[in-house]
Amino acid sequence: MTSIAYQIDVRALDDLPSRDLYALMKLRVDVFVVEQACPYPELDGKDVDALHLRLLADGALLAAARILKPEGPEKPVKIGRVVVSPTHRGKRLGDRVMQEAIREAERLYPGRPIALSAQSHLERFYRALGFVPVSEEYLEDGIPHVDMLRESPRK
Repeated sequence: MTSIAYQIDVRALDDLPSRDLYALMKLRVDVFVVEQACPYPELDGKDVDALHLRLLADGALLAAARILKPEGPEKPVKIGRVVVSPTHRGKRLGDRVMQEAIREAERLYPGRPIALSAQSHLERFYRALGFVPVSEEYLEDGIPHVDMLRESPRK
C-alpha cells in the first residue's frame, strides 16, 4: 500500500469546471457501467443538487463520492456514487474518500444519520466505517445491494 498525498475538493455541480466534470462522469461510467457491465442511467438527475467530493493528486482524479442533502426534516443525508479510479486501487482510497464524505456530511448536517445503498459485496467495508444494514438484500440494476445507515453523533 502506497501513501498518496491528495487534496480534497467539494463542489456543487455548477462549480465544477467542464473538464473536471467530464473526468468525474467518465470515471463513474467507466467503473459503474463498463467495468461492472451494468447498463443503467448513470446520469440520474441527482447530481444537479448534490455536492461532489473528489480526491485529487496533481490534478488527477483518484476517487469521488457524492453527498445528497436530506429529503426532509427527519431524513438522513445520503452518500453515493463512491468510486475509486482503477489505476489507484489497493491504496485504501475507498476508506479515505468515505472518511472525507462522512466528515463533510456531518459538518453540513450535524446530528443526521448517513444512509447509503451498498453493493452487497462491500457490506463489510461499510460496516468498518460504522454503517449497519437496514434492509434485506435486493437487486438494483441487476446487482445485489443492501441499504445501510450510520448514526451520527447528536448535535
